[in-house]
Amino acid sequence: MTSKIKTLELINQRKPRHALTREIYRDEDVYQQDLEQIWHKEWIFAGHTFEIKKPGEYMTLQVGDYPVVVVRDDAGNVRAFHNACRHRGSRVCSESKGKAAKLVCPYHKWTFGLDGKLLFAGNMGEQFNNNDHNLMPVNCEVVNSYIYICVADQAPDFEQFRRDLSPFIAPHNLENCKVAHEADLVEDANWKLVFENNRECFHCDANHPELLNSFVENLSVAGVGGDDDPELVEHWDKCEAAGLPSRLVMDTNGQYRMTRIPLSAKAVSYTMDGQPAVNGRLDDTDVKDIGALLYFKYPSTWNHFLGDYALSFRVLPLNSGQTLVTTKWLVPKDAVEGVDYDLDNLTKVWLATNTQDKKLVEETFRGVSSPSYIPGPFSDIAENGVCQFVDWYCDTMRQKLKA
Repeated sequence: MTSKIKTLELINQRKPRHALTREIYRDEDVYQQDLEQIWHKEWIFAGHTFEIKKPGEYMTLQVGDYPVVVVRDDAGNVRAFHNACRHRGSRVCSESKGKAAKLVCPYHKWTFGLDGKLLFAGNMGEQFNNNDHNLMPVNCEVVNSYIYICVADQAPDFEQFRRDLSPFIAPHNLENCKVAHEADLVEDANWKLVFENNRECFHCDANHPELLNSFVENLSVAGVGGDDDPELVEHWDKCEAAGLPSRLVMDTNGQYRMTRIPLSAKAVSYTMDGQPAVNGRLDDTDVKDIGALLYFKYPSTWNHFLGDYALSFRVLPLNSGQTLVTTKWLVPKDAVEGVDYDLDNLTKVWLATNTQDKKLVEETFRGVSSPSYIPGPFSDIAENGVCQFVDWYCDTMRQKLKA
């Protein structure tokens, strides 16, 4: 039995509105199919353009089996390349971030321009042609500072996502932001459990006291409308009148969603007291309480935009039982730490929430790893978001495994 057939059979065994089975989280063949069918074929969030503002600045990431480098070239364009030297395969850029006039392989000093062209390769003989050994390009797109990459030879359409996302985040002026703080967290769990945990707040009352000072979940968070919620509709109307798109937008197969929600009473930001963490505004409106704009795009990112700062989260699988979650706190580029914001106040809520989620996800992974585990049903009241993610995963894998 091939790994594709095996994975398809396991997915087809899932009961509707039930959690996934042990094997879908633990089996190495399933994990390899996750990489081949999703991570190696879909658009993956890499980082923000303002992290590589100047020519030669770069960032690296590992997308499944593929090391990738994203760099700003001499013309100011953002480019992505497979981070493997065309000589004997060493990673050309070994640091997570850096700046270089040229990309030089540390092994034998093959030297590439910021456009990926091979400039120098010593001792290769007269018959050697540099033009045959440029760095291999990776599909790369930018939307309002968000850099997305796709390692497939042929990437899926990006334009519909761009058209849907850009109106929501353009008013938040992310191109004029910087990273105030970045935190990496390795969670010892399968990547699907990490995203499942994000897609519901059923667990929040018992686990996230800091977050619940400001955050309140509603139907729109789960991606199921919200037009029957008068408070939510009133919030949407108020924000849209000020030029902030707010009503739920979700693509036809459920891979991404954008919606704006109100926060708890008197809260305007994710802080311990619910008050702004940063002096000044991220957006151009004069509406004090714009709540939180939430957007996700499976399989690699979820995001929160507030009136004073924003959060971007990136998910990358390290192996079948480990996932890297990177959180970035984004503030206006002119904001000065200690003057315009206090770093502890800015980061306290989500540092605590991330640590709490890490424990929850890891304990779940330990539990589902038991041969005795039998998947239970999702709550019709509180787990529609996580069910939507699992449905998307199963539907996507079925479609691609049958192709």
